[in-house]
Amino acid sequence: MAVTKERVQELITKFGKTPTDSGSTEVQIALMTEQINDLTKHLQVHAKDNHSRRGLLVLVGKRRGLLDYLKRNDEARYQFVIKELNIRK
Repeated sequence: MAVTKERVQELITKFGKTPTDSGSTEVQIALMTEQINDLTKHLQVHAKDNHSRRGLLVLVGKRRGLLDYLKRNDEARYQFVIKELNIRK
């Protein structure tokens, strides 16, 4: 269920500024999106898992905040991230 180390490294190299850049806004958004997708699949099978549902809502809220921050500071990077991750505006 958790994101694998290989997938994390792929996302860091794709969205990070350096191969070890795990803290930039784009990388954090990409990692949260991966977790959100996993939780969404989990909740489709386990519809009554309210603890995981709450975790999903918290993650979506944090990602929304990071996306708003990115949009305020760099519109081009924001557009790139939402296009690459297929996130609705």
